[in-house]
Amino acid sequence: MNSLTEIRWHGRGGQGAKTAALLLADVAFQLGKHVQGFPEYGPERMGAPITAYDRISDNQIRVHSNIYEPDYVVVVDDTLLESVDVTAGLKKEGAILVNTTKSKEEIIPHLKGYEGEVHIIDARKVCHETLGKYFPNTPMLAAIVKVSGVIEPETFINLMRESLEHKFAKKPEVLDGNMKALRLAMEEVH
Repeated sequence: MNSLTEIRWHGRGGQGAKTAALLLADVAFQLGKHVQGFPEYGPERMGAPITAYDRISDNQIRVHSNIYEPDYVVVVDDTLLESVDVTAGLKKEGAILVNTTKSKEEIIPHLKGYEGEVHIIDARKVCHETLGKYFPNTPMLAAIVKVSGVIEPETFINLMRESLEHKFAKKPEVLDGNMKALRLAMEEVH
């Protein structure tokens, strides 16, 4: 990993982009990394576009601002491609990950000439196969870990199990579906 990896998340209120960004920061912190995981708040409400951020580094992080030139961008809802400039500042050495049922070739024209790697995943399919409900943040979290390499995938899975066991202590039936969603997402990202 580079000494600093910056990830910007684009989603809609209620899709879990903020939660995914915070979970990623938590897992990286457990590995001894320096982290920042935070949302950008405004008058957002359910369904409104939101942005969240992650900074992960082996060294102390001294910058405290939004991320304007991310290494990676995660788009939790592909309808945002029409209304938000998700590729703004995205480094061409990085990558964009889009949750979509469309092909990569169908997505590329909506990326304003972005020349870096483009990865897609159908998080809805992953959710329906593993959770029975649509919670796109879980598969998107696993997919960006695989795409970015910010955490070794098996280490990430093990730490997420611990985190989710704690989070869902009163709902243990939810754990298996989430763990299956994480693993399937890592297989399904293209």
